[in-house]
Amino acid sequence: MTMPVVTRFVETDIESIADATGRVTVFVGAEGKLGVAARRVDRLTRGTVKRAAASDAFGRLRAGEGLEIAFPPGLQADTLQILRLDRRDDAAAVRKAGAAIGAALCPKGALVLADAVPRAADLSFGLALRAYAFTDRKSERPAPLGPVTMMVTGAEAVAAEAAPFAALAEGVFFTRDLVNEPANILTTDDFAARLAAMQDLGLEVEILEEAQLEELGMGALLGVGRGSESPSKVVVMQWNGGGDEPPLALVGKGVVFDSGGISIKPAGGMEDMTMDMGGAGTVAGVMRTLALRKARANVVGLVGLVENMLDGKAQRPGDVVTSMKGDTIEVINTDAEGRLVLADVLWYTQERFNPTGIVDLATLTGAIVVALGHENTGVFSNDDALCEAFLAAARAEGEGAWRMPMGDAYDGVLRSRVADIRNVGTGRDGGAIVAAQFLRRFVRDEVPWVHLDIAGTALLKSDSLYAPKGATGWGVLALNRMIRDLCEG
Repeated sequence: MTMPVVTRFVETDIESIADATGRVTVFVGAEGKLGVAARRVDRLTRGTVKRAAASDAFGRLRAGEGLEIAFPPGLQADTLQILRLDRRDDAAAVRKAGAAIGAALCPKGALVLADAVPRAADLSFGLALRAYAFTDRKSERPAPLGPVTMMVTGAEAVAAEAAPFAALAEGVFFTRDLVNEPANILTTDDFAARLAAMQDLGLEVEILEEAQLEELGMGALLGVGRGSESPSKVVVMQWNGGGDEPPLALVGKGVVFDSGGISIKPAGGMEDMTMDMGGAGTVAGVMRTLALRKARANVVGLVGLVENMLDGKAQRPGDVVTSMKGDTIEVINTDAEGRLVLADVLWYTQERFNPTGIVDLATLTGAIVVALGHENTGVFSNDDALCEAFLAAARAEGEGAWRMPMGDAYDGVLRSRVADIRNVGTGRDGGAIVAAQFLRRFVRDEVPWVHLDIAGTALLKSDSLYAPKGATGWGVLALNRMIRDLCEG
């Protein structure tokens, strides 16, 4: 997998700055205030830092943004990066500054002069998140980015503070790699094997094959994969770090490719449907993070892995399948397959683990993209406390999330003439809400539940603050924080 860039924390040594190669980064605080290392760079470059800080261009910058000077005089470095950041700026601004460093990082590496940055661990985290590139399928692999040397005050303490961030960055990268992989490589077999390999980190991993799923009665999930050569699976990952209490459950939709089935999607953009396993990818990334940082919590992650393809065995519009719960479902649209997968995995989760709560994630509907764009994930819930715990965590981590309404009034459009329920409504109105109402039918009333529709946030067509275009890893940060706050207090 893609590994985060290596950052080494050292005490500030102003005598070594002139000989540093690659990139050098300094910070300018309020009213042009410079730290010890930045003053040294200013002297070496004959006032370049102060001149840049006094410029109109620098004055228009926000916290965490900066200017670059190529081949700065007095330095061996190719580039001098001057970032606007004050000692009083919050963690979000500091991470943004780190992301600016990571976005421009090159194989020659960087020297980051952070002696005047109190939140240097957050700086390194923002840098690590942004310094990502998915290159596994390139015939000529580019040289790796970095390394990074960060000069700080109290290097040993900063390194200790940054250690949990390293585990979190690796979890995010694991999610991004999974979502970025093409479907001919990330088959259901390959996906399950990658998850099974996390047993080496201390996770308990179990793979339920099709015969077991048939015995359990997962007709809704199995129906989705009938047209594919890749076998359908459910993978169960357990992290038991919190004693004897029941676990919190994470459930992910893992459709490794979604053609739409018989209700086939338009050709334009279908190549992006390799990301339809984004929910499962996020669950996997969170579980990896928990294992790496030895979380003091009990969490179980379950993912339903299927491929939605067309052949003579594929399910048809009008078919009726029976879920593990026992409810019959009329399949009106075979492209509304993710909710069928989740229905069975949600029910199995409750039957086997009796969780304290469930959070499911899925690239479920285009309707949520219409409603919220690509800035926010749609959040649906039957429990205000669990929902607010997640939303608070998402706000703290800067991951956009917006609570959407639910209500019994939406259930009417799911009534079926021939079965207990249809898998889609009778029109396009409120499509994301109707999908959430469908899932709610498979969650017991007494079980706190949050549904996250990540269709607009799992993969982007352009760069974002912390990721290049492609998979974002959205949700790993927020869920990790929620678990820390709820289960490890």
